[in-house]
Amino acid sequence: QVQLVESGGGLVQPGGSLTLSCAASGTISSINAMAWYRQAPGKQRELVASAMSPGRTNYADSVKGRFTISRDNAKNTVYLQMNSLRPADTAVYYCNANLRDFRTMSAQTYWGQGTQVTVSS
Repeated sequence: QVQLVESGGGLVQPGGSLTLSCAASGTISSINAMAWYRQAPGKQRELVASAMSPGRTNYADSVKGRFTISRDNAKNTVYLQMNSLRPADTAVYYCNANLRDFRTMSAQTYWGQGTQVTVSS
């Protein structure tokens, strides 16, 4: 069994910053990749940023230069540092991890519960 626990969402003013965290716990053998997705009102869920092994990252064009994804492999945690936030960044942000559960030894994708980020004055 694996759980992803997210934290750090909230209300922030335009131009402000916010950092999201997601910690994976449970019967983890290895983590192949971790990522952040978001879903804004009226839109599909989209990939925001991903961090793959070994150390490869990619970003959606809309967040390049503003957001940074990072991983702490020792803690099975992924972070999303968000700077210069805009109202268009308002969305529910979801943590995602592709990993192996040592009970099954099969790679699977897991999702966090989602955390609301609201950018507004």
